[in-house]
Amino acid sequence: MSLAVPTLVLRSAEPGDAPALGRLIEQSARALSRTYYTAEQIEAAISHVFGIDSQLISDGTYLIAERDGSLAGCGGWSRRGTLFGSDHFPGRTSALLDPGFDAARIRAFFVCPSHSRRGVAAALLAASEGGARNAGFRRTTLMATLPGEPFYSAQGYLAEGATMQDCGGIEVPFIAMSKMIVS
Repeated sequence: MSLAVPTLVLRSAEPGDAPALGRLIEQSARALSRTYYTAEQIEAAISHVFGIDSQLISDGTYLIAERDGSLAGCGGWSRRGTLFGSDHFPGRTSALLDPGFDAARIRAFFVCPSHSRRGVAAALLAASEGGARNAGFRRTTLMATLPGEPFYSAQGYLAEGATMQDCGGIEVPFIAMSKMIVS
């Protein structure tokens, strides 16, 4: 008896992927965050923080995970100053980071609910950390959602502190985390 194991394929996101990614991000946030955030917080985060960051796609550092031709997840890394937030998030900066001094940013991880807990985020994170390491970065930093924090902790990230983000008058908690990727 043999079992077929669906293959996970990672590829760089392209501008034409944006509509499908937007749908995935909203679906992921609504389904996987509901035991951590209120419905009001989820919708506020979708409206003000979550979404596509076209700079990551342009830089070639945003990845898509596909399993059997189905969009399973997305996430990436950045060599730019913006720590989190989509194209419509205020306070973004495209300034390049110095790999000898700054931490690369781990950015915008979302997994399709039907593919959660099946290695999608771990594969995306390993590829993102590898990309950052290959670009000369020695450490990474990220802003985790509450449902993302246990995953990142299990991957060796250390919490540096919680913060509240104002999302149109609704406060949404996030957790700053970091990790050394080169010893």
